[in-house]
Amino acid sequence: MTTLAESASTPDTVPAQLGWATVDTADGPFTALFDDDGVVYASGWVDSPEYLRALIHPALRPEALVPRPGGAVADAVRAYYDGDFGAPARVTVRQHSGPFLVAAWEALRDVPPGPPVTYTELAERAGNAAAVRAAAACCAQNAAALFVPCHRVVRSNGGLGGFRYGLDIKQSLLDREA
Repeated sequence: MTTLAESASTPDTVPAQLGWATVDTADGPFTALFDDDGVVYASGWVDSPEYLRALIHPALRPEALVPRPGGAVADAVRAYYDGDFGAPARVTVRQHSGPFLVAAWEALRDVPPGPPVTYTELAERAGNAAAVRAAAACCAQNAAALFVPCHRVVRSNGGLGGFRYGLDIKQSLLDREA
């Protein structure tokens, strides 16, 4: 796993612009925002890079977005849909928040495809078993869907919980990885 998630301290560098690319997938258009090094800042099943830009923490949000070839980022999305479910975890992600959310995003990147984990299990993996609600917040505030696989987390009763891009896509991803 490769991640550049950041703690609550102020980021040293913020790119003036990010590139974006959209890939057609079985679940609809998937767009990613990334820097010159292919580090993902935001992604999801939308065709609007501006929607994703708004999800980036203000301390990391760029002023401009520029369409670019997707390179390794787009290749990872295609590889995922071709059955290499670990491909997105090999792409670096940059998000900014407090220590628990950063730990939870890191823990999410270690959740393998297959049976999903619960919010309780995610809290334990992130180092604070009592922080179940914060684990749910980690998923809700995750700007880099698929690269930080919040779709792999469900309620303790097995219910899907929520998903920014719709429960139909979450179920499709879980079915694909089963």
